[in-house]
Amino acid sequence: MTRTIIGLSGNLDRPSKTRTLVQTVVATAASEFQVTGTVYDLADFSPSLGAARRVSDLDASARTALEVILSADALVVGSPVYKGSYTGLFKHLIDLIDPLALAGKPVLLTATGGGDRHALVMEHQLRPLFGFFEAQTLPTGLYAADRDFTEGQPSSPALLDRLGRAVGQLAPIFDRRAIPEVYLVGA
Repeated sequence: MTRTIIGLSGNLDRPSKTRTLVQTVVATAASEFQVTGTVYDLADFSPSLGAARRVSDLDASARTALEVILSADALVVGSPVYKGSYTGLFKHLIDLIDPLALAGKPVLLTATGGGDRHALVMEHQLRPLFGFFEAQTLPTGLYAADRDFTEGQPSSPALLDRLGRAVGQLAPIFDRRAIPEVYLVGA
């Protein structure tokens, strides 16, 4: 069975710093643990997301993307910060998810914003949101301000160091060795 780490970036724009941060984390973890990594953003759920009141209202490709996200072994979730919180359309997508669907799922939280004042989104918005779902949020989250990027890529030594520590916290999830199945032949 293929192990997966899936990223969800809570924005519509491409390119975006949030998507790039989520992509960098997913790529780093996928390489480190030899797992499959994929990143989605809200554009992957358009145009049906805005009008959806339940998962069944999403179009087929959006439902498929959500199924992939929910079936992942671990998630990397990020949002740009808007007025001190995650984006509204990101929250709308999360609101469509069954409250038990993320129970116990490891989630690495990320966010991007213009400056340091927005860093509190990690502890005051994202962590409680995923706590409601009983997800296993990793201790280290990643907040990146504009100054942490060079030419659209994460570049700050402090951010990259923190990213390495956060990815390292996924080791207990991905380093588990599969227990071989034992088949009994005859009786």
